[in-house]
Amino acid sequence: MPIARNRLAFALLLAGAVPLAHAEIAIDVIGGSEISFEGLVQADYNHFGSDVADLNGDALDGRNADQELRRAELVLKGKGPGNIDWVMGYDAKADKWLDVNAKYKLGGNKQHYLQMGQFKQPNSLEELSSTKNNDFISKATITNSFATGRRLGAAYSYGSGPFAITASYFGRELTRNKAAGDGYGVRGTFAPINQDGTILHFGLSYVNRDVDGDEIKLSAKPNADLTKASLVSTGTLANADRMSTIGLESFWARGPVKLQAEYMQVDVDRYGAGAADFRGSGGYLSALWNVTGEGWKYKDGVPGTEAPSDPAAGMWQLGMRYDTIDLDDGTVQGGQMDAITAGVNYYWRSNFKLALNYVKVNSQRAGIDDNPDITEARLQFFW
Repeated sequence: MPIARNRLAFALLLAGAVPLAHAEIAIDVIGGSEISFEGLVQADYNHFGSDVADLNGDALDGRNADQELRRAELVLKGKGPGNIDWVMGYDAKADKWLDVNAKYKLGGNKQHYLQMGQFKQPNSLEELSSTKNNDFISKATITNSFATGRRLGAAYSYGSGPFAITASYFGRELTRNKAAGDGYGVRGTFAPINQDGTILHFGLSYVNRDVDGDEIKLSAKPNADLTKASLVSTGTLANADRMSTIGLESFWARGPVKLQAEYMQVDVDRYGAGAADFRGSGGYLSALWNVTGEGWKYKDGVPGTEAPSDPAAGMWQLGMRYDTIDLDDGTVQGGQMDAITAGVNYYWRSNFKLALNYVKVNSQRAGIDDNPDITEARLQFFW
């Protein structure tokens, strides 16, 4: 669409005009609100070693899937007036709204607030983590397949010391023709250790939502964002009433090392003769090492990546992840898929990140094996 292309060009023009070495750009104080501007631009390259499915031919927008501008995010943030914080984000590449909400801090406490608008729902450690600091180029299979992302709604959050809990009620996405289905979610976290460079975190979440149109399809890509081909899929499940997802999460960080894991189970309640309920599951385990010695942060129940201790030299990370998903249940033979991802990240100064991943996939669906490998690269600019 011409309008979408114009918005994208505007986003890139703004990105090119932003001075380096700033995490955000302070704009002005208007009406008692301290307004700042942030952005994120990601360009990806994928090389597919296809096996059975043609991952490159079955690409986004009908083009070859070897290169794509992945994101062009523009975000305005405001602190104030009073105990109100607000955010308005838009992805010019995807032509959709991101976080668009306001928080009211009860008693001025950032860990005790009411929130209204569009925001990420309280589930999945990886989904809630900052996109610009993703450990790997593609999120884990269960995050992309099972997690509930941004929706319009209201939430209440309370955190005291190592404990925190968030509960929300939500509807559709703000952008038209995106995800829909009313539901609710709750996430509780516990960090018994958070001192002297050591963090230990546990979390439990539950989301239950209506299935829009009473039809749903659960599927998984081979850990590559630029292809739309799914190697495992339930197909369309008709007569689907509600879907619930329970998630278990944990991570441990000490010095430059971080271990992280999540498990999710999804249940689809169906009605009518011959429409049996469906259950799928999956999980991942990852390990990250900051080779240059930086540690890890912890805020709002999610880990964060420290800035390079020497901005001129930058920060190097090495990572490894194993993830799995199972979409076989009774007569629904959606398939099973395992993947191993090896990655290296390089953060330079306060604005740039280079990432390189190698993914080896093993999948089976309806007796057919499909075992591709993918090499992925990302160039990222953020402020």
